[in-house]
Amino acid sequence: MKKRSKKYTEAFSKIDKHKVYTKEEAIKLVKETSISKFDSSIEIAMRLNLDTKKADQQLRGAIVLPKGTGKNVRVLVIAKGENAKKAQKAGADFVGDVDMIEKIEKEGWFEFDTMIATPDMMPLLGKIGRVLGPRGLMPNPKTGTVTMDVEKAVNEVKAGRVEYRTDSYGNIHGIIGKASFKEEDLIENLNAFVKAILKVKPSTVKGDYVKNISISSTMGPGIKVELNFDK
Repeated sequence: MKKRSKKYTEAFSKIDKHKVYTKEEAIKLVKETSISKFDSSIEIAMRLNLDTKKADQQLRGAIVLPKGTGKNVRVLVIAKGENAKKAQKAGADFVGDVDMIEKIEKEGWFEFDTMIATPDMMPLLGKIGRVLGPRGLMPNPKTGTVTMDVEKAVNEVKAGRVEYRTDSYGNIHGIIGKASFKEEDLIENLNAFVKAILKVKPSTVKGDYVKNISISSTMGPGIKVELNFDK
């Protein structure tokens, strides 16, 4: 059995594992049970009633959190000409085309967190998909990272966009902010995340869509949250 740290044990003792908390109670608790020395991320886990063997029940997309993520996201845009200029103007950290692709392929350069690309660049990016894919860096139309509107995409990423996708068990994991956030800001982000997932409920799902929701800080214990989110 894994031995837990004293801090974790103390944090866990504050939580009733049999109780499902209101959003307000859960957010207050998740801040109190943040045990890391750094500013923890506040994470959400949603267990959904999905059969991921069915293509239409494999959810993937992105959400722009109203209060941001608290992270400074480094953005690389793969584009040419006018789109490259728009990306630079929007505040992309790195902009290029073949030169940046070669830098990744030949130098193993990954000093960025998100890649955005125009559709015409995707055939070239396909050549390095084997190194981008495992790192979750391959642009995808479903998450808005393959687009002609690079300016909008850069602005959304910088504003606090988070990507999500179902795992093989139908669970979705994401980040809704930092432990240093105000409680009301975390609640607003929590509401936005859950409501976005409710909106993409596949029409083929039978019965309850959301089985449970929990939140936790990095390295902290999970806290169950009530499911009464307005649709």
